[in-house]
Amino acid sequence: MEQMGGDRGGDARVVRVLVVDDQAPFRAAARAVIARVPGFELVAEATSGEEAVEMVSRMRPAVVLMDINMGAMDGIEATRIITTTYPDTFVVLVSTYTEADMPPAARTCGAATYVNKDELSPRALRRLWEAGGDPNWRGSP
Repeated sequence: MEQMGGDRGGDARVVRVLVVDDQAPFRAAARAVIARVPGFELVAEATSGEEAVEMVSRMRPAVVLMDINMGAMDGIEATRIITTTYPDTFVVLVSTYTEADMPPAARTCGAATYVNKDELSPRALRRLWEAGGDPNWRGSP
């Protein structure tokens, strides 16, 4: 298989995924989800927003599963930097927030969509990727 960022057209390219979360149990759960999605490959894990920005710059994943609450640079700020610098990067915010309780900036940071950690599944990840995110979720910048 060709090692590329990914393509929603259903060709043979591998969809490269970066998981960003400061909690090891969620990174392990996300690894298991990605392993069950044909054509998706985990390329790296990051434990902070700063590390995520650096890894996206170096590895150019097609998809980033980004936790919201992390250390000095949260997932919202990291997503804003990543999607501004690499607009083709598909960032999915993941957290335990209900959608109604998310920080307002989550909708305007450039993320394609939000998924509650409990709802992240192979089917959900594949569906979001193929649909290009959820335009009804995003607010205007």
